[in-house]
Amino acid sequence: MDIDTLSEKIVAGDRRALSRAITLIESSRADHRDQAAQLMERLKGAGRQAIRIGLSGTPGVGKSTFIESFGKMLTGQGLRVAVLAVDPSSARSGGSILGDKTRMEELSRDPNAFIRPSPSQSHLGGVARRTREAVAVCEAAGFDVVLIETVGVGQSETVVAEMSDLFILLIAPAGGDELQGVKRGIMEIADIILINKADGDLKPAATRTCSDYSGALRLLRKRPQDPQGFPKAMMVSALERDGLQKSWEEMTALTEWRKENGHFASRREAQARYWFEQEVRQGLLAKLDTPSAREAMQSFAAKVAEGGITPTVAAQELLQGLRD
Repeated sequence: MDIDTLSEKIVAGDRRALSRAITLIESSRADHRDQAAQLMERLKGAGRQAIRIGLSGTPGVGKSTFIESFGKMLTGQGLRVAVLAVDPSSARSGGSILGDKTRMEELSRDPNAFIRPSPSQSHLGGVARRTREAVAVCEAAGFDVVLIETVGVGQSETVVAEMSDLFILLIAPAGGDELQGVKRGIMEIADIILINKADGDLKPAATRTCSDYSGALRLLRKRPQDPQGFPKAMMVSALERDGLQKSWEEMTALTEWRKENGHFASRREAQARYWFEQEVRQGLLAKLDTPSAREAMQSFAAKVAEGGITPTVAAQELLQGLRD
């Protein structure tokens, strides 16, 4: 299928074409990268925008259950929802389980939902390197909400904020030490913190946790892109589907406020600049991946391992040799 036909089918809402496009985007083959670049150039003229929501949380917090319940609520309101779920890749084999469609069985059968699991391929930030482009393709396909489920919670995961309009942090009810286990950087970029599993015997713990996080958020410096009261902590129960509508209302209220005050557009402009710089860096690294460069790296690596030269000096000499 040629790029023009593929782009037309995507804009028309063809799900098979959408899946094919994301596969093309995720490919590392040089010819596929050229085709993907052409496709993205064609699709930018679609002029469609979705609300991009980054979602993160520690393993076991109930991200998949939340996304399924939240997604079903949105599709029940007539909205089209795309879920880009990034699964951890094995450091040894590079493989991933990609089990999100299994965990979101009900949502995966919804005609107004699209779920695409992708391997992180050891990319820092908890997102696949091409997730940003996949988001743009889903927007062009006419989806109203794009959910980006990231891998766990880590220091490097703040990169998801560079491709989303809202960053939601999911927390489980826990004791007082739970607050210390979350990095300040994650707290500072979170727009809304949702304490999940606020049901049954865990509801009292969820209430305490919500109070702890609300207090912590008040201590952070107010951000210019936030109205009064944000960022905030709320309780939800994905299992009982309680609090989901309220959380969605808060998300849309924050998005509308940012649009009215110019923060939405400026944020996307800053993100575009960020990803341009990232593409340049990746391109420069790719140019160093030549047989002579690999041979030189192996030679210097052997010297470093033997203790004959320090890693810093070895890197400086290698780079100087490549420049010469």
